Amino acid sequence: MEFNVRRAVKADCPRLMQLVVELAVFEKEPDAVTVSPQHFEQSGFGDNPVWWAFVATTTDPSGVETIHGFALYYIRYSTWKGQRLYLEDLIVTEEMRGKGLGKLLFDRVLQETREKKFSGMVWQVLDWNEPAIDFYKKYGAKLDQGWINCSLEL
Repeated sequence: MEFNVRRAVKADCPRLMQLVVELAVFEKEPDAVTVSPQHFEQSGFGDNPVWWAFVATTTDPSGVETIHGFALYYIRYSTWKGQRLYLEDLIVTEEMRGKGLGKLLFDRVLQETREKKFSGMVWQVLDWNEPAIDFYKKYGAKLDQGWINCSLEL
């Protein structure tokens, strides 16, 4: 099976939202996704996009493309480090895990970080997600133990 990684386009948004919901179920938060499909699409492809993404696909012999995963990111600013790419989500469908798609997506996001000359890349991983932690360790990622995530719902 041959995989392709390309930039996400507006028409991908319905499939990306399906994968976001799949990730929420995997992360034991099935009801946590509250963003509307319209807001999601506008935020990535409106007049002032705040996120960008790469998708991992296959194409069947009849030319039908299927998205099996994606990496969504945005730019954050660190007063200590400058502009950094923030990897919000790296998602591969359950049936396609272990086939190298996560690596293809992660490598493409790393390439984007270098091309844009950002000072680095940051992301989060759940402390119980050992396969993901092991994956990131293979890249030499530093896992911060001293930080607590904070959020405020409005």
